[in-house]
Amino acid sequence: MKNYLYTLTTVIMSICFVLSSCNEFLEEDPRDLLAPDNFFNSDAEANAAVNGLYNDFSDGNLYRGRGLDDFYVNGADVIGPNRKFGGVEVIQSYTINEADYGSTRGAWQALYRVVQDANLIIDRVTGNEKLSEQGINQTLGETLFLRSLAYYHLTNLWGDVPYYRENLPLTEVQTLGRTNVDQIRTDVIQDLQQAESLLPGSYADANLGRATQWAAATLLVKVYLMEKNWPAARDKAVEIINNSPHRLLDNYADVFDPNNEYNDEIIFQMVYVKDLSTTTRTDSYTPRIRDEPANSDERNALSKALDARNEGFTGYGLAIPLPDLVEKFPLDDLRRPLNIVTEYLGFELKFPYMPKNWNLDQINSPRGNHGENYIVFRLADVYLMAAEAENEANGPANAFQYINRVRQRAYEPDKPLAALSQQQFRQAIYDERKWELAGEGHRRLDLIRWGILLDVVKNTKYRVYDPAANIQPHHVLLPIPVEELELNPALLESDPTNNGYRSAG
Repeated sequence: MKNYLYTLTTVIMSICFVLSSCNEFLEEDPRDLLAPDNFFNSDAEANAAVNGLYNDFSDGNLYRGRGLDDFYVNGADVIGPNRKFGGVEVIQSYTINEADYGSTRGAWQALYRVVQDANLIIDRVTGNEKLSEQGINQTLGETLFLRSLAYYHLTNLWGDVPYYRENLPLTEVQTLGRTNVDQIRTDVIQDLQQAESLLPGSYADANLGRATQWAAATLLVKVYLMEKNWPAARDKAVEIINNSPHRLLDNYADVFDPNNEYNDEIIFQMVYVKDLSTTTRTDSYTPRIRDEPANSDERNALSKALDARNEGFTGYGLAIPLPDLVEKFPLDDLRRPLNIVTEYLGFELKFPYMPKNWNLDQINSPRGNHGENYIVFRLADVYLMAAEAENEANGPANAFQYINRVRQRAYEPDKPLAALSQQQFRQAIYDERKWELAGEGHRRLDLIRWGILLDVVKNTKYRVYDPAANIQPHHVLLPIPVEELELNPALLESDPTNNGYRSAG
């Protein structure tokens, strides 16, 4: 995986270069060029196309930049900007409308690019006699998982969305209306079950980072939770805990060590490599020296101290812990120093930062050229989902074991929970997921699926915006971008209000 970071288009162009003239490629309909006779003639070609599908997720509107963080991290009670900034203002302040935020359309288009490319791959490998059975199974398993991940995000962010599973021409795609979210999730569950059965449990060497059966299983748990299918969510989460090769690391900080990115706790991550396929997300969390330290007269001294360690405050310093998080995060929680830092190298900082998401290394991770992987799923999340699902299904009696396993490394001495009612345990889950998974792309969706986003936002301290005055019930979903509505008026047929962002009349 680390050595094959190409887009699907690049893969197609490379094959075209070998088989024919690239000038001819540019003049013809790619759907004609991708006939089984001249594409996917071997397992290697199918594998290269799947590599391109992974790279689709490296779009700056998804995992490579702030991307999905804008929608899953901002606008909750953990992370917010330290200054007014147009790129996140409408999300953080809940003033978004269907016309004023380009990244909304960017995410929409990037996710549908995944869907379109995945449908093409499935079409070209199914029944392809030039591929081995193992090659077909591997390709289908990964592709079904990645398409399911795209639809997971699409339904989380927009609810009912256009839904298709065939390799359709663009002209037909642009006439599709919206499909009910429950129908989409029903199909996604079946796809993930198939993917889980086709994928291996682990990889080695250059294939590290590819989706395993456990990645498919974890996404299944998340879909079950969205559907409030508590028994299924619990059973699948417990299966991962008991049967997968993954384990909780002894030290919370080790999970985020950029020199140990393929550690046992991480179930699935998006892979980035310095100088090859880089991420800029780190820059949003890394401080910028023009803001620090609190005493600006000490700025030169701080710069020299950082230089002596080959470090630098060279980021944007844009995504920082909210005052609410700083005040409420337990002081004796061993996770706090990785989620909140208010001084560095003996210098008091003007703003708090979340060091588990930054990288100050100027040699191996300079600004704009980061190779840190993006953790999508890890085992601590699964433990907490098991605890939540068990509590919702049967009460807390058998749920303590899962939440306490996560808390075990968070406190010294241990502080296990006990003797809570179902509602008290529910509140404990709200808090534990906040402490354990802060800034990792889960919080806002958690608040939405728990039905408490509005209450939390209205009772949270923010730094530069006041979303409490603006947030409305319809803000649990995004508006479909107006450009997409103009291209495809059918998107308004089932909901003329565009998720509540326009008048039905």
